[in-house]
Amino acid sequence: MNNPLSNGEDPDFDSSIQENLKELSAQLGTPLDEASVMEIYQNACDLLSHVSPSPLTLARVAGTLLVYQIEDTEPEEIKWFNTQVQQCLDSEEVEELIESIHRTDAL
Repeated sequence: MNNPLSNGEDPDFDSSIQENLKELSAQLGTPLDEASVMEIYQNACDLLSHVSPSPLTLARVAGTLLVYQIEDTEPEEIKWFNTQVQQCLDSEEVEELIESIHRTDAL
């Protein structure tokens, strides 16, 4: 597969991410087929098309989308996440966004 996000760094990273998504979905109790995994991966690529993400950032966005799909997350929350990613100016902001989602603040 030819992915514009790979930037020639590692031609196998996209297939590796997809394989990990498939394994993660099985570990979470909802095994996904190749087409579903590919759709999640492509959605992540599309969301990050305006920045130059590292493979780790791409994997984290794809993983977040996977969890949202498996957990049957409200469409409004998914739309909010997508909008936030698209508004990030660089890969670092995307990473900060993901960290803030997973952080639990003690009150």
